[in-house]
Amino acid sequence: MKIIAGLGNPGREYANTRHNLGFMVVDEIARRLPPVERRNRFRAEVLEIFASGEKIILVKPQTYMNLSGASVREAMRWYRVPLEETLVIADDIDLPFGAIRMRASGGSGGHNGLKSIIAEIGGDAFPRLRMGIGRGRGEAVRQVLGRFNPEEERLLPEFVGAAADCALAWCSEGIVTAMNRCNRRPEPAGEAEPGRGATSTGPAESRRPHVQSGE
Repeated sequence: MKIIAGLGNPGREYANTRHNLGFMVVDEIARRLPPVERRNRFRAEVLEIFASGEKIILVKPQTYMNLSGASVREAMRWYRVPLEETLVIADDIDLPFGAIRMRASGGSGGHNGLKSIIAEIGGDAFPRLRMGIGRGRGEAVRQVLGRFNPEEERLLPEFVGAAADCALAWCSEGIVTAMNRCNRRPEPAGEAEPGRGATSTGPAESRRPHVQSGE
């Protein structure tokens, strides 16, 4: 049994903001593999699915981002799932939009949801999948709670789908294989595949979602 916890904020006003990418990925996984059971417990929306013959618990904390750790801790204790079998999905302002990075452990990187989880469970040895949103040009709070611009909206389905692929690879093939598959360098500008736009992190250039090398 494994847990995939996607982080975000509840409520209609936050539904399509950058901070809710974790929720979006969980929703995409649930769309692909319809839940066999839905529950509201642990101050979270909890969905049980099966992937590769294994039960996967999808968790969307409804406590607001800064208190996400309480829901994740309660789910881990109830289902008796250890740290290394709990994947947390969150946005990352320090990665360019469209970048995906999976790691087996690490600090919070300043992310309040990850800070809360680390504080609640007493450690950081859990895998996490970080999705880049970029810093933008304004305040960090405005960036994370802001809505996607038109270009990001166009690329969002592919971005969320790629993150869901990575999460499911982690479920079926383990952290090492998932990291090798997901943590690749983006294509250099001007060397994209035929029919595809060149990958770039420049704000004025079109770019497709990509996965980025680990630290």
